[in-house]
Amino acid sequence: MMTKMVIEDGKFVELTYKVIDKKTQNVLSEVEFPLGYIHGASDVLTPEVSAELMGQKQGDVIELPINCDQIYGPRDEALVFTDYIENVPAEYRKVGTTITMENGKGEPKDFIVTRVDENSVTIDGNNPMCGREVIFILQVITVREPSDEEVIAGGPVDDEVVPNMPNIQKIH
Repeated sequence: MMTKMVIEDGKFVELTYKVIDKKTQNVLSEVEFPLGYIHGASDVLTPEVSAELMGQKQGDVIELPINCDQIYGPRDEALVFTDYIENVPAEYRKVGTTITMENGKGEPKDFIVTRVDENSVTIDGNNPMCGREVIFILQVITVREPSDEEVIAGGPVDDEVVPNMPNIQKIH
């Protein structure tokens, strides 16, 4: 019987993950397709997550509680602005819209529209994860030796692309 490979530096790993809000149990984000990378060779994951994955095997599921304030810093109410609705362009009057603005130094900063009523629009420059306790759930799908191409690329190589194939379209 073959023993399952464990995650260690230099191994090709594929995993899926989702982020769940600890308080509400809502799924805040998840990947549709497995994320592939070479352990220890690419910085796809934070050092803390990489350390947790060491020694895990295919099929293992890891739950990592994360305090988002440690990653994004605590909420800063100075980054929340409310303006009269007539001062806000129509395309920014929808909750969830991202508005990129520049600070005094010309650095971009994303703000998200968090509230709209008949008189005003509120935007928030805090990361939406600020102040949340989340659980990062990772499921290890694959652990194997990487191919030479993957070693060179530092991650998965898309073998779906077939060069010089003409586009074949149905004629209606």
